Amino acid sequence: METFSAGRRLEEDSDLATVLELEREMQTSDCRRDNERLAGLLADDFAEVGASGAVWDKPSILDLLGREKPMEIEVLELDGRWLSSEFVLVQWISRTVDILARRTSLWRRIESGWELVHHQGTPLR
Repeated sequence: METFSAGRRLEEDSDLATVLELEREMQTSDCRRDNERLAGLLADDFAEVGASGAVWDKPSILDLLGREKPMEIEVLELDGRWLSSEFVLVQWISRTVDILARRTSLWRRIESGWELVHHQGTPLR
């Protein structure tokens, strides 16, 4: 029984590391310009409330990011925690030339891996 518990913790740690890697990847210009990759990472029921207060669904965020000029997004204080066996909450701070924002993302485990269900940004200054 102890071996199972330890093995399960290792699997959960590995899954959490994967989700954090995906969150970092989504902030790269390469990923943000790759419509096919983004479409695979975003859930069909995806919703975002941006730091600007605007709300997007999957089609509208794909359109927006497809037109976005490349920018550097610095990921600070990245952290994640399990909400259930199927959901991970990720929290971090983004820094760009224009804005510093606290970010929260909700990732859902699916048969093929992980998908982003919800994202919210709140300006810090």
